[in-house]
Amino acid sequence: MRVLITGATGLIGSRITQLCHEKGIHVNYLTTSKDKLEQKENYKGYYWNPSTGEIDAACLDGVGAIINLAGENVFQPWTKSARNRILRSRINSLNVLHKLLSEQEHEVGQLISASAIGIYPSSLRKMHYEDETEIDDSFLAEVADKWEKAADRFTDLNLRVAKVRIGLVLSEKGGALAQMKRPVKYNVGAPLGSGDQWQSWIHIEDLARIFLHILENGLTGVYNGVAPKPVTNKELTERLAGVMGKKTWLPNVPAGILKVVMGDMSSVVLGSQLVSSKKIEETGFTFYYVSLTRALEDLLHKKTG
Repeated sequence: MRVLITGATGLIGSRITQLCHEKGIHVNYLTTSKDKLEQKENYKGYYWNPSTGEIDAACLDGVGAIINLAGENVFQPWTKSARNRILRSRINSLNVLHKLLSEQEHEVGQLISASAIGIYPSSLRKMHYEDETEIDDSFLAEVADKWEKAADRFTDLNLRVAKVRIGLVLSEKGGALAQMKRPVKYNVGAPLGSGDQWQSWIHIEDLARIFLHILENGLTGVYNGVAPKPVTNKELTERLAGVMGKKTWLPNVPAGILKVVMGDMSSVVLGSQLVSSKKIEETGFTFYYVSLTRALEDLLHKKTG
């Protein structure tokens, strides 16, 4: 079997690629950087430029499914131009793939596309499931909503479509955990805002396994990519400090200060999404990392031990 992965060299994509190789699944990947192109039997790179519509049609050779992770990093100042880049990078990527599939003969039968739990309304009490119809009024929710609608168009091409709403991804190779570790390392970690906002997290290994589980079982629809036991921001900060052998003694960082410093992007850290993993579990998926402490120990024990 061979899959085409967009965003294969990123944090999530690289782990999915490794997992594919462990399972004997060959990977074609698309990249905007020509110096990242490789041609191995199980790992073949092809150039594309979604902003101009350019794509190497050979990327579809032997491919039975597409895993779409392409999109510009949202963790940057949300200027007008940045907002446009963040949104268009996701929509353009899917539009280019849709156009290619509609024009070329291919064997692709499945699309698994990333999305985000930021689509759900912020709430300290409500548990969110995949059948939620209301979306948040934030920029990230707008991005996720339009991202999912662009993915849904592939049903017109008779593809099975699945979307994974990704939560707070914990990885030893960067991402959110690297940012959270920095103040904790110097004993200046503190909860953000009230600290009561829910953080629906997931170990990167489990997230990669969810994508492969959907791929191997031909699943369709929306699935939350989160672990079964969300925690509050305060709990997350305290458990991270505990695993690192550090203390949290400073008062919470006021929400007002975060809004001044981060602007609209403060909604990323102040928003509260209490999200269920029940649906993916009901398909037979079993999480390796249900406990946040165990996940953090797995990711950090070599560096903090």
